[in-house]
Amino acid sequence: MSNPNNEELIFELALNLIPKIGPSLYRNILAYTGSAKDFFDLPPGKISKIPRVNKKLSEIRKDKDQYIREASEIISNCQKKGIRILTFSDQNFPARLKVMDDCPMVLYTKGNINLNPNRTLAIVGTRNATEYGKNITKKIIEDMSPYHATVISGLAYGIDIEAHKAALANNLLTFGILGSSVDQIYPALHKNTAEQMIESGSGLISEYPPGTVMHPSNFPKRNRIISGLSDAVIVVEAAQKGGALITAEIAFSYNKEVFAVPGNLLSTFSEGCNNLIRTMKATIYTGPRDLEEALSWSKDNLTTTNTKNKILDLTKYNEEEEAVLTILLEKKELEIDQLAILLNISISSLASALLNLEFEGIIKSLPGKKYKLTQ
Repeated sequence: MSNPNNEELIFELALNLIPKIGPSLYRNILAYTGSAKDFFDLPPGKISKIPRVNKKLSEIRKDKDQYIREASEIISNCQKKGIRILTFSDQNFPARLKVMDDCPMVLYTKGNINLNPNRTLAIVGTRNATEYGKNITKKIIEDMSPYHATVISGLAYGIDIEAHKAALANNLLTFGILGSSVDQIYPALHKNTAEQMIESGSGLISEYPPGTVMHPSNFPKRNRIISGLSDAVIVVEAAQKGGALITAEIAFSYNKEVFAVPGNLLSTFSEGCNNLIRTMKATIYTGPRDLEEALSWSKDNLTTTNTKNKILDLTKYNEEEEAVLTILLEKKELEIDQLAILLNISISSLASALLNLEFEGIIKSLPGKKYKLTQ
C-alpha cells in the first residue's frame, strides 16, 4: 500500500475529508497551491486568490488538526488491514478516472491489482437475474477470454456476481467496485468470491475508507467508477429502473461504448436493455465481434496502442512528446487540460510539446482545445 509515513498523503486525505471540497475544487486547489499541504499552510491572502475558495472555505483550515488526525487514523487503519490508498496525484491512480469531472480523489483497494490494465469491460445487470441472464453473462465472458480484458462489476447479487465468477473461471482479472468499504463486503454472501478475487490477482475498489457506514446512496454513486474504469459497458438484463441503467446512462454521458443484450419482449428484466437500444443509448450486443469492431480489439494480445507505436516509432520523440502520443493513441482525442492531468505535466510544457507535434503533422487541434492524432 502507499507509504503510511508519507506526509503529503496525510494532507491529501485531510483535504479530501473537508465536506465542501468536491473533485473539481480539489483539483483546482492542487493546481494552484502545488500540494495539499500548501493549502493548509499558505497565508489567507494567497488562499483567497484560488478560484472558488471563498472566505468560509478558507476558515475551514482552522480545523486542520482535526482533519489531519482523521487522515492519520485512516492510514493507520488501512495499514493494519492491508488496504492500499491511492490519491489523485499518485502515479498509479487509474488514468481512465482522471478525465472524469466527478472523479473520486481517493481510492481504497484490496488486492495486488494494476488499476491501469490495457483493456477493461464492465458487465452489469439486474440483481434478479434469470437463468437466461446468467448464462448470457457466462457466454460473454467466455467469448471475451481471448481478448484478455479485465472484467469490472459491482459484486452485487445477480448479473454482477455471475460476471466476477465467470471471470475467475476463465482466468481473467476482475475488479469489484463497492458501495461499502473494502473491509466490509456487501452482500456478505459474496465474501468468498471477494477473497478468491484478491487471492487470484484481482481485487476490490472503493472510495470509502474503512469503517464507513454504508448508505443506500453509496451504491448508485459507485456506478460512475464502474463506468469510468471501463472501455465498454455491457448491460445483460435490466428492468425499467435500477443500478445497471444508472451505470449505462453514466457510461453514455462519458462517451463510452455501451452495449445491451436484447431480451424477451414479455420479460420485465429485458425492458431496460430493450429501451437502451430503442433510445440509441446502447448498441445491440450480438457477440464479441461487436466489441472487437467498436474498440479495435484483437485476439493477438496486442492493443491498438502497441500496433500504432510500431508505425509511429515513438523513440524519435522526447519524453513529453512520446507521452502525449501514447495517451492519444489510447484515448483518441483529449482536451489540453485532460492531457495535463493524465500526464502530470504543466500546461506550458504540454503546450510546447503539442506545438512541436502539430508542426510535424502528427497531431491536429480541434475545436474546444482538443487534440487528436492525424494518423
